[in-house]
Amino acid sequence: MTNSYQPDFAIHPGEHLEEILDVSGMTQAELAVRLGIHKKTINEIIRGKASLTSDVALRLGKVFDYPVHLWNNLQRNYDETRARLAEEKRLVRHLDRRPDWLGQIPVKEMIDRGWIEYHEAPLAQLDAVLRFFGIASPDQWRTVWETHQVAYRQSRRFEPNAFALSAWLRRGEIEAQAIARNPFDRRLFQSVLDEARALTWEPPEVLQPGLTARCARAGVALVFVPELSGTGVFGCTRWLGGKAIIQLSLRYESNDRFWFTFFHEAGHILAHGRKAIFLEGGGLGGEKEEEANAFARDSLIPPVAYRRFLAEWDGCSLAPLETFAEEIGIASGIVVGRLQHDGLLPCDTGNERKVFYHWADGDSQ
Repeated sequence: MTNSYQPDFAIHPGEHLEEILDVSGMTQAELAVRLGIHKKTINEIIRGKASLTSDVALRLGKVFDYPVHLWNNLQRNYDETRARLAEEKRLVRHLDRRPDWLGQIPVKEMIDRGWIEYHEAPLAQLDAVLRFFGIASPDQWRTVWETHQVAYRQSRRFEPNAFALSAWLRRGEIEAQAIARNPFDRRLFQSVLDEARALTWEPPEVLQPGLTARCARAGVALVFVPELSGTGVFGCTRWLGGKAIIQLSLRYESNDRFWFTFFHEAGHILAHGRKAIFLEGGGLGGEKEEEANAFARDSLIPPVAYRRFLAEWDGCSLAPLETFAEEIGIASGIVVGRLQHDGLLPCDTGNERKVFYHWADGDSQ
C-alpha cells in the first residue's frame, strides 16, 4: 500500500468503449464488422465480462485512432485495481479471523528501529508488516517462519518469542541482501578467519567494517542486528539462496563473547552444510553445537599453546595473560574469558582487560 490515492472501485475498459460508441453513433454490430471479430465479444467487453486483449486494442487503435497503449493501460489498471481490492478484502478477513496476529508481531520495536513505517489503520499496518517479511498473508508467515527447521541452542527454561525471532531473522536477511559479496569460497573464508584474529585488538569502528568486508570477499554476509525483546538470541548462521549469512546481535557485549560467537558461527558454515539454521541463545548443546564450540575455542586459542601456558602459569598473576595474548595474536580479554569459562579464573577477575561493545545511536536499526 502507498500514500497515493487509490480508488475503491475498478472501471472496466468496456465502459470507455461504450461511451465512444455512443458519441460516434456506431452500434456494437458495426464495430464488430470493422474489427473483424464476433459481436458477442464486443458485447462481453462492454458488459465487463471479458478482457480487452492486446489484439482487440490494436484493432481499436485503427478504428478510432486511439493509441493502442491507452487501451492496454485501461485494462491493466482495471486488473490491478480489482486485484488490490480483492487483496484488501482478503486481509480484512485475516484480521477478523486472527485479530491477535498483528499484536503478536513486535511492531512498535520495528517502527522505533525504522524497519517499518507506522500506520494508524490496522490494514495498512498489516500490509507494512507483510511487506517487511516478504509474504502475502499471515498464513505464509506460519509456513515460512514458524516451521523453519531451527537448531536453537537455548535454555530449557526459556522459550523464545517466535514472532520477535522471525522479525530479527528477517532483518538480517534484508541487510545481508544489501551486501555485495563474492560466491562462497571455503579456502578464502578460512584465511579470513586467520586474518580476523588480528582484528580482535581493534576498536569497533575498525573491527566491524573490516570484518564485514573480509567476510564478503569470501562470500559470507556478516550482519549486526540488535536483538528484539523476547528472543534471547546472540548469533545465527544460515544459507539463503546459496549464500552464507552470519548474524550477530551483541547480546553479550564483551569482546570474548563476541569473538567466540563469531568463530562459533563460522564453524557451522565450514562444517555443517547449507540446510539447517543455527540460532545461538545459550544453554543446550548437541553434537553440532559442541563441534562449533570446539572450532571457536581452538581457533581463538590454539590447544597446544593453551596447555603450555597453563603449565607455566601460577594461576593468579594477570600479567602473564597479556604476554600470552600477544604471543598468540589475540586480545587479552579473550584469554580472560577462556580462563573464566574453564573455571581457572574467578568471573570477577580480569574483566578490566575485556572490551565491551555498545550499540551507537542509530546503529540499533
